[in-house]
Amino acid sequence: MKPYQEMSYSYGSDLRDKAIILETLLLLGEKTKGFDLLKEISAALSNQNMWMSTQTTAWCLKAASAFAGSEKRGELSYSFQFDGKEINAKTGLSFAQSNLPVEGAKSTGLNFTNRSNGSLFVRVISEGTPARDTEGDVENGLKLSVSYLDLSGNPIDPSMITQTTSFKARVVVGNPGLKGHYKNVALTQIFPSGWEINNLRLDDVEPMISSSIPIYQDIRDDRVLTYFDLNVNQNKTFEVTLTASYVGTYFLPSVSCEAMYDQTVFARKKGMEVNVMRDEIE
Repeated sequence: MKPYQEMSYSYGSDLRDKAIILETLLLLGEKTKGFDLLKEISAALSNQNMWMSTQTTAWCLKAASAFAGSEKRGELSYSFQFDGKEINAKTGLSFAQSNLPVEGAKSTGLNFTNRSNGSLFVRVISEGTPARDTEGDVENGLKLSVSYLDLSGNPIDPSMITQTTSFKARVVVGNPGLKGHYKNVALTQIFPSGWEINNLRLDDVEPMISSSIPIYQDIRDDRVLTYFDLNVNQNKTFEVTLTASYVGTYFLPSVSCEAMYDQTVFARKKGMEVNVMRDEIE
């Protein structure tokens, strides 16, 4: 099957189609043929470097669940090796969970052996505290620029802002025309807790900002999520009005923009440390 990925209309993909084929094979009683597709789908679901749309993910999980539901029920019995130790486990439940502390382990590799009568499906979940955003700028099929301005439109340094200052974050997104018309583009702006988002909708003064009109915009306490389409060689500008409210040092996360249904179209501007300074009154 030739790989493809649709950004709109059916939002389909070759992997989504394979999941539909797997469900059809199950209905026909062709589990042996379906198992090859299941292995391919499971590998895709487990691949952290593979991007999947919500529809493809849903169909893959639905098909894999249907296959698992058709398996013979019975006791789960298995063993696995971790950090040089072999652990045996069994349960009469439909699933089992083991917590494995990674800190201090000489090796984090896992080796499973299924001792049950049916198929055993393994999922590895990693938990931890994410490191501070250290990734640099990147552009792939999108152009992205970010600037910070005072209310008169003059550039300012966002790393040093006096408390009570109101200003604007301006983002310009451009389609260089490399891959045609983009639909369902998502812009994510997350702001530090020392800055407050001024929701101009509440004051009925939204025309004060020079923004393009998005398809939809979600304004939350700490972030603004903007969704829009972008024609070939078209630029769109989006502005958010902010106020430096709380004195302190904060981290401004990266600004990211991506095509929601094409993982090859994305851009990012790296984050930075920012300071809100006390207004010294003489």
